[in-house]
Amino acid sequence: MSLLLAPWTRLSLLGVLLLAAGVCVVLYEPQRLLSQGWPAGFPVGAAVLLFAVAYGVATAALAPRPLLNLAAGAVFGIPFGLVAAVGGSVIGAGISFGLGRLMGRDALRPLLRGRWLRAADDQLARHGFRSVLAVRIFPGLPFAVANYCAAVSRCGWLPFLLATAVGVVPNTAAYVVAGASASSPDSPAFLASFGFIAVSAAAAAVVGWRERHRLAPVPACETHDPVPVHPPVVSAAPHGP
Repeated sequence: MSLLLAPWTRLSLLGVLLLAAGVCVVLYEPQRLLSQGWPAGFPVGAAVLLFAVAYGVATAALAPRPLLNLAAGAVFGIPFGLVAAVGGSVIGAGISFGLGRLMGRDALRPLLRGRWLRAADDQLARHGFRSVLAVRIFPGLPFAVANYCAAVSRCGWLPFLLATAVGVVPNTAAYVVAGASASSPDSPAFLASFGFIAVSAAAAAVVGWRERHRLAPVPACETHDPVPVHPPVVSAAPHGP
């Protein structure tokens, strides 16, 4: 029992679980299955709820969120599709965060020694909502990767989930609109959503580049105190005879 509770054993089990989930995603393509619609007469509210749960499980299993968002728009249209996609994003983030914190945090916390990692951990501990919100609005990491990384940090549950619920709305809405209007690729709605996706991707690249420079390690020559330079000692002894 003690071996099963060991941090590295739990981390290994998490790795095996994610690997198996990733294989299932590749083989079964949940985004394609979800886009096939629901039986006629099935209540919309129940369909949205089931879609959100399936969406959450799929994202925790490393399924690509953009494709799931497109599927939500194609199946439910814009209003219900956005509710299903945002709800599924929060569910998936919660599953990933819980798995990472339960099975991987104890093993990975002692490895947070680099300056970048410590700075990111401190930022998430002190400004969890703001930091997660920035990651969601300007995604520099894949959704599932950001979830598991946040689980290793000291970020709290409430700010993580609240920031996820708010931060995923803009990009999720763009993909849902694109999925709902995919049958008319020359429509203003589709063109506007595609333009927003392109602009947000460019903004994410710019923000990521700036954060990279802000958190860059300080050069070794700047980490040590400069060697004091003492003025020359003038002797009072007389020169010459």
